[in-house]
Amino acid sequence: MAKKKKLVIGRWNKDEIKYLKKVFKNTTTSDVAAVLNRKPQAVTSKAFQLMLKKSKKHLKNIGLAK
Repeated sequence: MAKKKKLVIGRWNKDEIKYLKKVFKNTTTSDVAAVLNRKPQAVTSKAFQLMLKKSKKHLKNIGLAK
């Protein structure tokens, strides 16, 4: 059986922040969290700190905007 990767806790490195800024607006938070091996709450918190928001198109696609 394959070992589960341990979740990353703590500081974000430059590559993680760069990736988050690149994909956050058009990708689900859970997908970003899976790629970065972090909890979705950690991704949401960091995105908030960086003032990142989901695009209107993405929100419409997931049924959260008109």
